[in-house]
Amino acid sequence: MNHLESSFKGQNSFLRYSIMVAVVLIASNTIGALPLLVGILIKSVSNPDAFSQLTANPNDYSVLGLDPNVLLIMMIVPFVAGLAAFKIFVKPLNGRTLKKTINGTDRIRWNRFFISALIWFLLSAIYFFIYLKLDPANFTLNNSSVSIIILVLISVLLIPFQAAFEEVLFRGYLMQGFAVLLKNRWMPMVITSVLFGLMHSLNPEVKEFGFLTMIPQYIIFGMIFGLITILDDGIEAAMGAHAANNIFLCIMVTNRSSALQTQAIYEQHNIYPWTEFTALLLTGIIFILILKRVFKWEGFGVLFSKLKVEKDPIQIP
Repeated sequence: MNHLESSFKGQNSFLRYSIMVAVVLIASNTIGALPLLVGILIKSVSNPDAFSQLTANPNDYSVLGLDPNVLLIMMIVPFVAGLAAFKIFVKPLNGRTLKKTINGTDRIRWNRFFISALIWFLLSAIYFFIYLKLDPANFTLNNSSVSIIILVLISVLLIPFQAAFEEVLFRGYLMQGFAVLLKNRWMPMVITSVLFGLMHSLNPEVKEFGFLTMIPQYIIFGMIFGLITILDDGIEAAMGAHAANNIFLCIMVTNRSSALQTQAIYEQHNIYPWTEFTALLLTGIIFILILKRVFKWEGFGVLFSKLKVEKDPIQIP
C-alpha cells in the first residue's frame, strides 16, 4: 500500500496544510475567477439590469446572456487554477509531488482512470434511460443542434480538470493528512467525505431543495470515491468516475437548479432528491463491486487494516 502510507514521509504540520488549502482557494477564487469576472463586467456595461439580477441570485449566470458553452469554460477555469497552484506549492510545502498525492508513487495509473470513467458513464446511461422510459413526461428534448458537439468537446477536455482538482484535494491531499493524524484509513475517508459534502453547500441544488436533503447525496458521493481510493490505493479510479459523472450530466441532462447549466440534450423538469439519493447509493454499490472484480481488489477488510509506517510519523500539532 502506498497512497496513505507515503504521506508519513512528508512535512505534515497543521500550518503547512492550512497554507496549502488557503493558497489553492485563493488561486481558484482570484486568478481562476478572472475570466468570469471579466465576462460579468462586460455584460453589466451593456445591460446594467443583468448585474442587479445576478446580485439577487448569484448562481443564475443566465441573466448575463453569455453563451452557455463559454460560461461552462469560465466556470471550469477556477478548478484549473487551483490544480496548478497545488502542483506548484505541494513540493515546497509538504515535500511531496502531485503524483505522490495521487497514489504515493511516481507513476499515474491512467488505465484506472479510463476504465473507471467508462464503467461509471455506462451505469449512468443505463439509469438515465430507464428513468426516461419510466417517466417520459418529466423530460423534454433540450438540444439536438450541432452545438452539442462543441459541448461534448468542452466537457471531455475540461471537466476532468474540475474532477481532478476535487479528488486531489479531498481523496488525495486531505485524506493523506488525516491518515497521518489519525493513523487509520476509515476515519480519513469519513471526514473527507463530510468535508466534500460541505464544500458543495453553496450549490444551487442545496438552495432549491434544502441542506439536509442534498448534502447527504454529496457525502455519499464522497464515501463512494473515498472507498474506491482506499481499495485501489490511489485516486485515479475516483477521478475517472467523478469526471464521467459530471461529463454525463453536462452532455445528457440538465435542470433549472443544476450547478452545471449547459445546453444538454435533455432537460429534466421535476427533481426527486431522495429518489436520486437511492439511485446513487445503488449505482455506487454496483460500481464498487464491478471495479473490485475488474481490478482484483482484496477484501473490504483493508479499510480497517493498520497503516504500515516505515518511519516515525511527523506529528500534526
